[in-house]
Amino acid sequence: MQNQPKSIDPEWTILKLLKWTTSYFKSHDHDIDSHRATAEILLAHILKLKRIDLYLRYDQPLSSNELLQFKALIKRRIKREPVAYIVGVKEFWSMNFAVTEDVLIPRPETECLVEASLGLLPEDSNSDPNKPPMRILELGTGSGAVTLALASMGPKHLFFASDRSVKAVVLAKQNAKHHGLDRTVNFFCADWFTPLKVVRHQFDMIISNPPYIPTRVISQLQPEIYKYEPISALDGNEDGLRCLRHIINNAHIYLNRQGNLLLEIGHDQKNGIQKIAEKCGNYKNVVFTKDYSGYHRVVQMQKKDN
Repeated sequence: MQNQPKSIDPEWTILKLLKWTTSYFKSHDHDIDSHRATAEILLAHILKLKRIDLYLRYDQPLSSNELLQFKALIKRRIKREPVAYIVGVKEFWSMNFAVTEDVLIPRPETECLVEASLGLLPEDSNSDPNKPPMRILELGTGSGAVTLALASMGPKHLFFASDRSVKAVVLAKQNAKHHGLDRTVNFFCADWFTPLKVVRHQFDMIISNPPYIPTRVISQLQPEIYKYEPISALDGNEDGLRCLRHIINNAHIYLNRQGNLLLEIGHDQKNGIQKIAEKCGNYKNVVFTKDYSGYHRVVQMQKKDN
């Protein structure tokens, strides 16, 4: 930080530091968004405060050690490291999830996948003790955000979530424990359906937010994404549809009668997904749902009766 004091300086109060940092972000890199919010999140993290508390204690001076720590975080952000990785947490579905560079950062549009999935959970499932719980499987769980959001809304159901990354599964388990859902969700390490080949017709719902970005597009994304987030969780091969195609072509084997498959997809992949589902021939009632930006973001399809 330029002209940063080495000891406690009453001039470096919370409010003045927020103003300085906001201005610094604006002048250093115009592509960094939400300058003020970023400054608030980073400073609140250092001071172990809520963002609102920064303004309740606006005239509080920072110690030299706090200033040094804050400077280190600013340097990381200037290098375009995502704020979520810097502070180690991201909010999703009004829940906080620990995140590391081993998992994708949960995004607002993925809440559409949660909403669509919730729409298929029986409203009276928690009140009717005679109604069997649904069995729900998530493929590629990452931080566990999607499954844990669902489990928080329907804890009587049976949730299973897999990821091929051992580190991701460990992190997802930590998040489950943090939210008191470690006995509700069963996490395991797997590459898509590999360990389930001997288990058929076991799930009422399968959900996934798989890699769906075409390989050629990844390097054109924001540096926060292609420099820091796991490429294996982004890269959907040449057309972006490899993982989606694999899941659609196999999920029906593991779905119960009338079971549903729900997938997050790329904003321009509706036609491609429709063709894959039609060619597979094992689904009916294929429905696409738009996100809040107006893009087709979630596809839902039901297993045909055979």
